[in-house]
Formats: sequence, C-alpha cells, structure tokens
Amino acid sequence: MRSTALAVSFFTLWLISMALCTVAQTAVLDTNGLPLETGVEYYALPAITDVAGGLTLINRNNSCPLYVGQEPIAPVVSQGFPVTFKPYAEGETIIRESRDLTVTFQAFTNCIQSTAWRVGEEDLETGRRFLVTGGEADYFAIRSTTGGYSLVWCPTESCPTCKPRCGSAGILIENNKRLLVLDGPAFPFRFRRVN
Repeated sequence: MRSTALAVSFFTLWLISMALCTVAQTAVLDTNGLPLETGVEYYALPAITDVAGGLTLINRNNSCPLYVGQEPIAPVVSQGFPVTFKPYAEGETIIRESRDLTVTFQAFTNCIQSTAWRVGEEDLETGRRFLVTGGEADYFAIRSTTGGYSLVWCPTESCPTCKPRCGSAGILIENNKRLLVLDGPAFPFRFRRVN
C-alpha cells in the first residue's frame, strides 16, 4: 500500500513539473505577434526581407525524395509552400520554443510520399546534412535568435536517451538551388499565418 502511495505521489509531482515546464516556455510568435498554433498553416519566410523567398520543395537530383529549400530571389518573391507544425506533446495547441515538433509542407507533389520533414544524407564536400521530405518525420524545434527564429534538429522530448548530432538549419547554395541544411550558420526565419 505504501509503495502504491509513493508511486502516485511521484507521478503527481511529475505531472505538475511537466505542466509548469509547458507554461514556462515561451510561445513562438507569428509576424502579427500571435502564438503559432498546431495545425494552422504558416509561411516560413526569411527574417531579413529581400534575401530570398519562403521555404519550398526542391527537386535536387531529378528524382524523389524532394528536398526542403528556399525560393530564389526573383522579380516577385514567392512565399513558398505553407507548413504546419505538430508538437510532440500530446494535446498541445500552441507551438512553444525549444519543444519537439514535426514540420510538414501543405503541398501536393509528383512524388508519392509524405511532405513531412526529416534529416537526410550528409553532403560529402561540406559535411552538412540535407533536410528532405518523405518517410517518417523527424522532430525539430524552433528557437528564438537575433532578429527571428531558427529551426533546429535536436530531439529531446521525443527521444530523451538519444545523443544526436544536433544542428541548426541554414542555407547551402548548390547549382543555383537554395537547400536547407544542418550543421552550419543558422538562417533566421519568421512565420506568417496563411489567411
């Protein structure tokens, strides 16, 4: 009986600490200053305007899977494809900084695959890892940075015992294509809600 009461006490303390942790973490804000919400579509845009367009799907090798990349600078800057975020924490409706979440493009492709993001292969020349779509989604996080937010791969909630090679997402230009990769300088983003 005593061990049951002790287990219930520990479980209650754990629930309270998880609730406090969730409340204490800052919400990620969109360009209107409102918290990002689960399942709502947003454009992921450069924090610095006139750098290039929003995030999109890139056909890197004329085959599937499609890569996560950035629209080029053009006479009219494209917002790219919208994305949705889904937190690892069950029932969470607000996207919070440094919490595990999946990112999925809201787009249709010629590839018969998911448009959820995952970490792909490593570029042999630069040692940076590409972000691709298709397959099982990986968990990312959004962190506040100077002038915007950075996208980070460093799963903690979804895999507390993992020791991943964490990395911030930045841009690698290859054959005039702007590809999103890990392990280099972070590229700052902002998020605009799709109307």
